[in-house]
Amino acid sequence: MEGERAHGGPRRWHVAGLHHVAFARGQDPTVDDALCALLDLTPEEERGPGFVERMYPAGDAWLQTLEADGEGVVQRFLDARGPALHHLALSVDRLDEALDDLSRQGLRLVDRHPRPGGMGTRVAFLHPSTFGGLLVELVEVPAEGAP
Repeated sequence: MEGERAHGGPRRWHVAGLHHVAFARGQDPTVDDALCALLDLTPEEERGPGFVERMYPAGDAWLQTLEADGEGVVQRFLDARGPALHHLALSVDRLDEALDDLSRQGLRLVDRHPRPGGMGTRVAFLHPSTFGGLLVELVEVPAEGAP
């Protein structure tokens, strides 16, 4: 589906919806324990460089916790801000085209090219300065329909 850009003209990609909301935590498992109890499930879990990612299905979106288990971006975030909202992730249908278009519009990107994300996705981050301090992730789900 093509939409109209705020800056005029059609674009070949669109935001499909909220993918997940991420919370950074240290060694305290309180948030994960509470989500397991609230949702009555065991999360999908993957390891990244210096962190453990846990994904909890919540309706049409996910809740994600990022546990620092070594040096890296999550630990640096925790050192600066403590446990808190880390980022908001939106599903997009054509991530490469989205990044090209947003870059042409002058939005500041962390990632100029997609990288592998959790659960078989491709992801890219937009710089927090673009959104008044909020880190935004764009997620492209594989065609075979991984979460």
